Amino acid sequence: MKKLYVGNLPFNATADELREMFSAFGRVLSATICTDRDTGNSRGFAFVELAEGADEAVQGLNQAQFGGRSLTVNEAKPREGGSSGGSRSGASRNGYSRSY
Repeated sequence: MKKLYVGNLPFNATADELREMFSAFGRVLSATICTDRDTGNSRGFAFVELAEGADEAVQGLNQAQFGGRSLTVNEAKPREGGSSGGSRSGASRNGYSRSY
């Protein structure tokens, strides 16, 4: 099983379209389009998990045209830093930072 990063997606792409596209290379376990937390709109990238055929999918779909855009497909890398989002540089959501 491998997880692939799919970038430069058209903002109207659906998870079903991704499943269909990647199923030509192997059994798709999941297809998740990443969305903005506040608006719910697509952020233009997704993750697809394949049971097999991931390397072939990267070869076949990287730089492929989809919805008028050239896709970026490669093996997903683990998140850096171990943080689950949150605020940056100590600032809270309201713009104030705490210092004790």
